[in-house]
Amino acid sequence: MQMILFSGPQATGKSSLFKSSFVDTHLRINLDMLRTRHRQGLLITACLVAKQPFVIDNTNLTLAERSGHIAQAKAQRFSVLAYRFNLAFEEALKRNTQRAVSVPEKALRSAYKNWQKPDRSEGYDRLFDVTSADGQFTITEISHA
Repeated sequence: MQMILFSGPQATGKSSLFKSSFVDTHLRINLDMLRTRHRQGLLITACLVAKQPFVIDNTNLTLAERSGHIAQAKAQRFSVLAYRFNLAFEEALKRNTQRAVSVPEKALRSAYKNWQKPDRSEGYDRLFDVTSADGQFTITEISHA
């Protein structure tokens, strides 16, 4: 079984990548839909118990936010993949204006400032770097250091 963790500021393509690549194979867990961490935790636990592949489609900006998810999935013998969404701030700002519900520019700047980019030392089985240009994703696996 597999847990995929997305990490990156808002408007970098996380939900778009889910819809284009994982919608038919993984359950989407997203705080925008669930509204509370309690509900998110319940759904993650249900996926782990049911051996259901899932994607945590949130910003997951800090190691502290990610580490609990990683430990929980590893304890249930899930493989853990991470996708880090590396878009230039200017590109995310542009994408943000095209969203149905945009975030304030100040919030986007704060997310970029506070983002601790995932790296292999966090315990991922596989780590991918995601960039986007003209709506097309480029995904590159980060090899073992």
